[in-house]
Amino acid sequence: MNEQQLPSWADPSVSPADLDAQGVSRRGLLRRAGLFGAAFALGSATPALAASPRPRFGGDDPRLAYLVGDHHVHSVYSHDAKYTFSQQARAAAKYGLDWMVFNEHSNFGHANYGAKLEHAEIVKARAENPRQLIFQGLEWYIPAAEHCTVFAAPGPHETDLLTQFELAYDGKLLNYTEGSAGAADTARNEAHAVKAIKWLAEQRRSRYVDDVLVIANHPLRLGIDSPHEMRGWRDAAPEIMIGMEGAPGAQGAAIPGWRGATSIRGEYENKPSAQSWAGYPAAAYVTYGGFDWATATVGGLWDSMLAEGSLYSITTNSDNHRTVFDTWKNGDWPAGQNFDNTGKLPDPVNTDTPQPGSDFWPGEFSRTHVGVTRYGYRSVMAGLRAGRVWVDHGHLLDGLDVRVKRDCDSGRGVTLGGRLRVRKGERITLYVTVTSASRPNPQGILPELAHVDVIRGAVRGPVSDRDTWQAPDTRVVQTKDVSGRKGTYTLRIPLTAGDESFYVRLRGSDGKRHGAGYLGASVDPHGPIPHEPGNGDPWADTWFYSNPVFVDVAGA
Repeated sequence: MNEQQLPSWADPSVSPADLDAQGVSRRGLLRRAGLFGAAFALGSATPALAASPRPRFGGDDPRLAYLVGDHHVHSVYSHDAKYTFSQQARAAAKYGLDWMVFNEHSNFGHANYGAKLEHAEIVKARAENPRQLIFQGLEWYIPAAEHCTVFAAPGPHETDLLTQFELAYDGKLLNYTEGSAGAADTARNEAHAVKAIKWLAEQRRSRYVDDVLVIANHPLRLGIDSPHEMRGWRDAAPEIMIGMEGAPGAQGAAIPGWRGATSIRGEYENKPSAQSWAGYPAAAYVTYGGFDWATATVGGLWDSMLAEGSLYSITTNSDNHRTVFDTWKNGDWPAGQNFDNTGKLPDPVNTDTPQPGSDFWPGEFSRTHVGVTRYGYRSVMAGLRAGRVWVDHGHLLDGLDVRVKRDCDSGRGVTLGGRLRVRKGERITLYVTVTSASRPNPQGILPELAHVDVIRGAVRGPVSDRDTWQAPDTRVVQTKDVSGRKGTYTLRIPLTAGDESFYVRLRGSDGKRHGAGYLGASVDPHGPIPHEPGNGDPWADTWFYSNPVFVDVAGA
């Protein structure tokens, strides 16, 4: 059965607060998904359109509904977590998630025992929660680098794919962790990471699995994901390695008085080590408004990759292991059992006393919104691959729709992750449709968006220095004060196509905490800034970011 086609009309039984910015009802879509059940959600992917012999000017992307998800969730099948699948799924449903990925840490216990046990529970959870799309994944220890989420579309080989990958390519299992400059094994290990991504691409091409994606997790937490490694992963298979966490999980790590005087949002509490890439400044090792330095720095590492003209998406997530103020603790091991010989922790027990933790439940604080035209697993993956993504913290917005179109066109234009082809000197307009928060967030705060920043960068093509981390022609070009605006409204921002291709991306916040960006006020006059150690209330410093839209100027 095919995945559900979105209607071109709004569901009349849904209130205006439940409609996305284009009038497509997300709640109505999910209601119909529930009626058809899991078989409906597993339907076939939308067929690709035939490639045009030559690129056309303009664009007319489809209407979208945005599904909310989290690609980084752990359970008792990770050696350092504590929750059951049912606890995580219930929390995700409570906080409005449509899709989620269980990406358990790789290790021999997981590969030998846990993955198959985990799959049986996932199949059961899918049947019990037909309105949730629940993916099985793996948190891959990248050879010579950090972690990635790897996840596949449901099918007969999803578990086998992940297990084969884990045993053949995981840096920790192979002892391929060395990544310091000049070390004897570094080049081999970095090459093995590229080989791993190419292997995944081949499994998709051969139809062993319907789809598989990889997203880099907390890229600057340790500073061991160098720019050349990130470019190498992307270029190995850009249809597989689609991006990185723009903001890590563990956003509750620095709640005042909770973990200590040195705690930082995201648990970015590290200093450079011998494994870290030497070109990162000390400022790269903390978060900015909860976002990774690579994303938060206008003209920084993310922008340097976008300035090559290639899409590289961002996400956010919970990385849930242990929820702040939660009262559950890990259960006790039966005699003779451990993680290595079972692949699963004992189920947790309730203590009625708050336990240590840094995380929020899936969907409680961090949300990744993915634009889809049909409801289903492969449609979520297709939306992620296309870059139809925006992220927010603290439920800052109910909806966001972004379009760039030529003033002479009558269509819908091009949306996030897309490319608009124009002529030099042509007038174009950026349309930003915002739906403000209509209800209090899980902290009891009604969020209010204060400003929307338009960030523009020139596209110059591939860089000669693969360790470049700056895009000197990217800056905030306009800020819109939207304080006090409620409901759904559209900002119309004129743009002009100059001599070279460019991209635009968006960012905004509640306006409570900002200052000059890392590369100076002339580049970013009011960007996110680090909080004081131990004093990082995440609910008082919330931001949204969008993926870029590319504008390709003919002849540039």
